[in-house]
Amino acid sequence: MQDIPPEQSLIEYPSDFPIKVMGKSHPDFAQTLTEVVRQFDPDFDPATVEMRPSSGGKYIGLTFVVRATSRQQLDDLYRALHAHHMVSVVL
Repeated sequence: MQDIPPEQSLIEYPSDFPIKVMGKSHPDFAQTLTEVVRQFDPDFDPATVEMRPSSGGKYIGLTFVVRATSRQQLDDLYRALHAHHMVSVVL
């Protein structure tokens, strides 16, 4: 992956950056994915996770607002979340 010069980035670092994750409802979904997020943002506060169940309750959406410090950090976090077996979609 090619590095983008800071002056061409649409994100100013550091900044708070929301990441939405969706998957099938599971009792450990939020806790498991919070652990993944904390690997990339050790200061992330789990109490800030927003949870939204689907109308039928089969799926759940989570929003994590991470402290983005670099493009590489965000790319690595997106890859880790997308690769997790519990995750269906990462936005």
